[in-house]
Amino acid sequence: MTRDDVLTYIKTLHGHQRRDQLVALRSLFTWAKRNGLLFRNPTSRIKVGQYEYGVLQPLVLAQVGRSVAAATTPATRLILALAAVHAARVAQIGMLMLDDVDLGNRRLTIAGRVRPLDDLTLKLLLDWLEHRRNRWPSTANLHLLINNQTATKTSRASNHRISTSMRGQDATLERLRVDRQLEEALTHGPDPLRLAEVFGLDEKTAMRHADSARQLLEAAAEQKFREGRQ
Repeated sequence: MTRDDVLTYIKTLHGHQRRDQLVALRSLFTWAKRNGLLFRNPTSRIKVGQYEYGVLQPLVLAQVGRSVAAATTPATRLILALAAVHAARVAQIGMLMLDDVDLGNRRLTIAGRVRPLDDLTLKLLLDWLEHRRNRWPSTANLHLLINNQTATKTSRASNHRISTSMRGQDATLERLRVDRQLEEALTHGPDPLRLAEVFGLDEKTAMRHADSARQLLEAAAEQKFREGRQ
């Protein structure tokens, strides 16, 4: 049995089943080599890994469309853009301050990272700020997003209030955030270093997104090749 044989076999397994089978094979072949039954252990350079995640799948247009349709206020439209365009987490959106918005230079600072303001987000920001001034002209709350409860305080809006408009949708704020990161990897290449730099992802998350994008691109190329041969 060769290393390729082992790889071919474990590709048919997933999750804990893959991990358990690979651990068993490594133990078996280590024993066989130690007792002179094998010259080379075919599993010696195959990593067991902690957990095998499924391939992240991009959202379809209809799913995104339903979430866009559900965003009917200036606040929810801005929140949707922050998740879908800038891949901001719900908590990060809630912690945004007015000082994080630099309209003159078209920049937005999210979780300490400066991002350029695209035309859509800029328009939605201007719409929200105008609504905010008209609705709560005397508020002392310096958070970007406020509501009836927080306008008379200085605290941020809760995660529940921020995400509630997308509850029940396929394209939740979290899925929109992940979809944006996956779209970046599909468009500019599955490079985990780039993903970490653009979105501030940790190494493990960036590698997972890059790996999913790589598999999706390979599957698309294979499908195109098959169609070309027909």
